[in-house]
Amino acid sequence: MAIYPRAVTRLIEAFRKIPGVGPKSAQRYAVHVLRASSEDAKELAEAILDVKESIRPCERCGNYTDTELCSVCADPRREPRALCVVSYVRDLMAIERAGEFKGRYHVLGGVLSPADGVGPEELTISALIERVRDENVSEVILATSPSVEGDATALYLARLLGSVPDLDVTRLASGLPAGADLDYADQTTIAAALSGRRKVD
Repeated sequence: MAIYPRAVTRLIEAFRKIPGVGPKSAQRYAVHVLRASSEDAKELAEAILDVKESIRPCERCGNYTDTELCSVCADPRREPRALCVVSYVRDLMAIERAGEFKGRYHVLGGVLSPADGVGPEELTISALIERVRDENVSEVILATSPSVEGDATALYLARLLGSVPDLDVTRLASGLPAGADLDYADQTTIAAALSGRRKVD
C-alpha cells in the first residue's frame, strides 16, 4: 500500500468503515475527494453532518425521517391494517423500490442473534406488539431476510403474534434465495416474494 500523508490515511480508514468498502475502494474515494473542488468537498462534509444532526427514527415505525413521522406513516393513502416487519431501514427501502406493498412498516433494528448479544430487548419487538393491538392490524408480513437469524426472528415473532385474535401472520415466500439479504434483491424478486407470501403456522 502506498504511503499517504496522515490526513489521507485517516480519510481512507474512515471510508473503510463503510460496509462493503474494501481497501482499494477506500483509496479511490479518498483520491476522489482530493481531486474534487473545495466546494464539492465542503458539500459532501456538510451533507454528512446534516444527516447526523437532522435525521432520526420515526416515532411510529423506526424509518429514517427529519420530522416526527416518516413519509410512509404520514401518508393517508397507505393501508393502515397491513404491517410489514423488516430488520433494517435498508430493507424497508428495498421493498418500497419494488412498489408492491401499500401498507405500513415496522423496523426491528436488527435480528435476534444470541451469539452477538442481540435478544428481544435489543429490538423493537415490544413496540411492534403494541402497534398490532393499538392500530387494529389485520396482517403482519414478516419480511426478515431468509438467513438463519432472519428465520429465527420471524419464527419468534410468529409465535408471539399467534395469540392476537383475527391476525394473519405471513412470511415472504418465493423469489428470495436462502441466506440472501433483502437489501441486495432486485425489485422483481421482492415483488414476487410479496405477492407469494404465505401464512406462518
